[in-house]
Amino acid sequence: MADISIFKPRTLTNILSKPDSNKIVLVTGARQTGKSTLVTHYYKDMLYLNLDAPEIRQQLRKISTFQWQQTVGTAIIDEAQKEPSIFEKIKFNFDAGKISFSVLLGSSQILLLKNIRESLAGRVSIYELFPLMVSELSTPLGNPVNAPLITQFFSSGSINDVLSNHPATFFGDKQQSLKDSEEYLLGWGGMPALLELAPQDRWQWLKDYEQTYLERDLRDIANISDLDPFHKLQRIAALRSGKLLNFSELARDVGISVDTVRRYIEYLRMTYQAALLQPFYNNTTKSMVKTPKLYWLDNGIWRYLTGYMGQVTGELFETYVINEIYKLVKTNRLNWELFFYRTTSGSEVDLIISYNQKILGCEIKMRDTIYPQDIKNLVKLSQEFKTNWYGGIVIYRGDTLYKIANSDIWVIPSWMLLS
Repeated sequence: MADISIFKPRTLTNILSKPDSNKIVLVTGARQTGKSTLVTHYYKDMLYLNLDAPEIRQQLRKISTFQWQQTVGTAIIDEAQKEPSIFEKIKFNFDAGKISFSVLLGSSQILLLKNIRESLAGRVSIYELFPLMVSELSTPLGNPVNAPLITQFFSSGSINDVLSNHPATFFGDKQQSLKDSEEYLLGWGGMPALLELAPQDRWQWLKDYEQTYLERDLRDIANISDLDPFHKLQRIAALRSGKLLNFSELARDVGISVDTVRRYIEYLRMTYQAALLQPFYNNTTKSMVKTPKLYWLDNGIWRYLTGYMGQVTGELFETYVINEIYKLVKTNRLNWELFFYRTTSGSEVDLIISYNQKILGCEIKMRDTIYPQDIKNLVKLSQEFKTNWYGGIVIYRGDTLYKIANSDIWVIPSWMLLS
């Protein structure tokens, strides 16, 4: 098994702003993804204040704007959204040149971004930290996380340019480490705290996490007096991860209005529990599905919500691949857009990655052998969008990277693509 620890190397350390960069840094993400651990390690010489403590909130409230520089100065402020008065104080001191750097952390994207829009717009660099990715989990302690293979796409004219010189496979410990890391994420997800727990204790941790999310994060941002309908919606939505999002059907099953369903889904998105994948189409495309899909962003939380602890299914594997790519795009701040493609007649491609008017089609197959029918929709897509076509990939559970003959479609192991 790959060496794993709560202090695993993180991709974000490759791109975080330096303390001399004259910026305000915001690191946000779901609760327990390791924001405080990462930031206090990276900015080890800075004062750290955690506003989870009401006493610290009260102390900061009493500090005047004109005392901020000498009392707080350059600092890391965790759960910053819990004391809104600090944003104006930081803004004044930053604009006046009294401080040149600050770091804000928080798990409530809704409240953080509201305060930033009102006080710190144009002054903040925003970074997002997600649960551990396979590229991080498989990186030995003390080493930087290398850029995964997928991040090299769109760096040259076609996918053939990127993959034609890549090794067809890895051998020995390197391959085993990547595959073990992937198996762990498929089984337990990427919450760092789980790494130090025995398997029998991880389920209880996920239960406690879910309770904390409902009682603290959600209640803080949404002011919902009765959490039961939201919790029911959350569980039903998790069961439909990877499927078309039918708001009316969800409203009927939960017993709430369609507008409430839309609001609750937005809360899931804004608290980093789930992501929405929009359909891909253009003005010339006919008979396209216009409904988004919902994907859970952590397999461990998904398993707890659904109660499923069985073997990896096609739906679970697809959710894993989509959430890994989503996390990579967001973490590395890539200007890629993610879509799925589906016509009303049933032609479907699991994922389209769009960049600079070029598209990469991706099919996801939870098996170690690929058959001719697995690429037929990619071929159709390449013909329909030929002027925008960058290439196609079939992501599978095998061991070898290879090209489909006479095409620009490649078959690639998931553990190789994402690491």
